[in-house]
Amino acid sequence: MSQTTTQNAIPPSTWREAFKISMPVAMGYLPAAMAFGVLSSAANIPDWISIFISIVVFSGAAQYAAVQPVATGASILDLAINTFAINLRHIFYALPLMDALPESKLKRTYCLFCLTDEAFSLMTTLPKEKQKSPFLKISTLVHSYWVIGTILGVLAGHQLGKLIPNLEFALTCLFVILWYEQWKQKKVYFPALIAVPAFLIAYLIFPKILLIGALTIAIIGIMVHYFSFKRAE
Repeated sequence: MSQTTTQNAIPPSTWREAFKISMPVAMGYLPAAMAFGVLSSAANIPDWISIFISIVVFSGAAQYAAVQPVATGASILDLAINTFAINLRHIFYALPLMDALPESKLKRTYCLFCLTDEAFSLMTTLPKEKQKSPFLKISTLVHSYWVIGTILGVLAGHQLGKLIPNLEFALTCLFVILWYEQWKQKKVYFPALIAVPAFLIAYLIFPKILLIGALTIAIIGIMVHYFSFKRAE
């Protein structure tokens, strides 16, 4: 049976199913985005700017990093460079999901825009034949969770930060949970065996550019693993 026939045999996903699949992301995104909203309010960033950033940037790490620069009046160019550097890893997320992307260029672009760390982990946990149908719905939902969380955060202002400290750590917890679920599904060890040493080496050698350093080392490690595997075949 061809791939097209197999996909046609799978009934289209419903919003209810997509909501159920994306619930782990909602549980992490809502408090993490609320934390961004609270931090933005504490930095005296106008509420509409905080919400606008969550709509057009949609990146937890980049948004947290942007709070202080935005508050101090950094240029658009500086913010763009920082955001690009932090989100550079997202370029690689689309590669294993190309066949699952919608056919429409507009929908495809939106799904790629919404392909965050957590969305990627969620999508790759699904069996390949079940990725295409809910892709757009899951993308819309995870984006909505982040925007709603931001709105709740800016409405709550600093008071929520006093009641629930370290809200921003929810995003880290969410990513660890999604990584565990993905590992349990795939049973592939080498990404973690590359990522952990890459982080430690970058932490010791490149502490000021930790993310970029760790990503560079990890990419080199993945390439070495890939070519070693191909040579052994």
